[in-house]
Amino acid sequence: MSSIHDYALWEPLIRVVREGNAAALSEPGGRVAGRIGVGSWSVPMPRRSPPAGRAMLVQDMQDEWDAVQRVRDVLVAEGPESVGFLLETPGRPVLHLFDTGTAVEAGLQGPYPGALLLVEGAVPQPWRCLPEAYPGRGPDPAADPGLLERTLRERLPDAVGATEAEIAAAEARLGLALPDELKAVYRVVRAHWEDGDRDHIEVLGCELVPLEELAFADAASRQRLWQFAAGVTLRTGPGDAVQDLVGSPGWIVFGGNGGGDSFAVDLTPGPAGHTGQIILISHEDMSGAALHADSLTGMVTGRKPSRPSPPVTGESPASVWVNINSTRSVAEAAHPELEVLQIGFWDGEPFSLEPVAGLPRLRTLSAYPGTLADPRQIGRLTGLEFLMLAPEEWRVLLAAGAVPRSLLAAGIHVNGTPHPIPVLDLADELLTLWDRPRITRTVLEGP
Repeated sequence: MSSIHDYALWEPLIRVVREGNAAALSEPGGRVAGRIGVGSWSVPMPRRSPPAGRAMLVQDMQDEWDAVQRVRDVLVAEGPESVGFLLETPGRPVLHLFDTGTAVEAGLQGPYPGALLLVEGAVPQPWRCLPEAYPGRGPDPAADPGLLERTLRERLPDAVGATEAEIAAAEARLGLALPDELKAVYRVVRAHWEDGDRDHIEVLGCELVPLEELAFADAASRQRLWQFAAGVTLRTGPGDAVQDLVGSPGWIVFGGNGGGDSFAVDLTPGPAGHTGQIILISHEDMSGAALHADSLTGMVTGRKPSRPSPPVTGESPASVWVNINSTRSVAEAAHPELEVLQIGFWDGEPFSLEPVAGLPRLRTLSAYPGTLADPRQIGRLTGLEFLMLAPEEWRVLLAAGAVPRSLLAAGIHVNGTPHPIPVLDLADELLTLWDRPRITRTVLEGP
C-alpha cells in the first residue's frame, strides 16, 4: 500500500480541516470534501483575512500549507497525480480517499470526477482534424531569406549561429526540411543561454527556441480536458489566412512571447494565407491561431501582415447554447451543421430533443439539470461522442438501457456539494459499461 494511504500522513490536514469546519462537521451527517493534486489543491477552509494594510502571506495559512504540502510531497514521489478526500466525523474521524486513475480526468470541484474516459486514447473530434490542402498557396512574395540573414547579422554582430550540421540534425529529428527563412535565422543565432544571445529577443520580437528544441504545435500539444474540449468547433472561412485547427503537423514552434504564447512558422496556411507565414498560438485558447506576419522577413523588418484575419461574425450553427439569455429552444438550434448543443439554465418547460434527432453531425450534448423533458430521447442521438448530464438524468438513461454506445467520454453535472459517494457510484456504473477501470477508494479510520 502506498504511503498516500497512511493515516498519519493525513493527520495534520484532518486537524486543520476539523478546526476550520467545526460547525459543519458537528451536524448530523456533517462532512467536508476536497482534492489535493501535484499542481493545485482544493481544501474547504473559512476565508482568512490578513491584518489591515497587508497582503495575504503564506504564513497567514501556514498550518494549511504545511499539511497540504506533506500530501503533495508523497504524490510527487509516488503518485497518483491527485487524490480526492471526504472527511466524516461520526465520533472518530473517517477519511475516504478517491484515486480516479487513468480512466477519469481530475475534477474541478473537490472529489467529484471530471470527464469519464470511456474509450482508451480517444480524443474529441477537433483533435482528430488534419489541415486541408489549399492549392496555389505559396510563400509571401516579399519573403527573402538572404535579406533576412543579412539584416540579422547587422543587428546581432556578436551572436553565435548554428552550424549546417546542427541544422541538418534538427531536420532529421523533425523529419522535414526546415523553411529557408527559419534556417537563415538559426545560422545567425542559435539561442543558447551560454552564448548570452539575449539581444535577439528585441530584434526578432520573440524569445527564440534553441534549434534542438524546435517542435510541432500539433493537436496533441494542445490542452484537452474533455469537459471543455468536446465543446470546441472549428470554422475556417474562405478569407482566412490561418486554418482554424487545434494544431497542425505544419506548425513549427520557434519562439515565445514570454507570456506562454508561441510563435510558429505555418506550412499549412488557410485559403487566403502564405506558406511560411508566422502565426501566434495563444496558450489560453484550445484551438486556432492568429496571423502575426506574412513571413519571417516581414516579422523582422516590421512589415504588418497584408491580410489580417477577418472577424468572425454571427453565431456558428455548429455550436449553440440554449438558455434564458441565448437561443431559447432546441428547435431553433436544430441545423444540419449542428455539432455541439449545450442546454444551460432554463426556467420554462423542459425541452424535447426530438428536433435534433437524426442530425448527422451532432456529437456533444450537455444539459443542465431538469432541462430535458424525457432523457430517454438521448438514445436516438446515435452519433454522440460526449454527453454531460446530472445524476438524475443519467439514472433514467441507465434504467432504460438508453446510454448511447457511441460515447467516447461522459461527464456528470454536479450542483452544489452533494455527498460524493453516490456521484462516484454513478461514475463507476458508467465506467463498468465500457469495461474501464473504476475509481479506487480507500477508507481510513483515526483514533
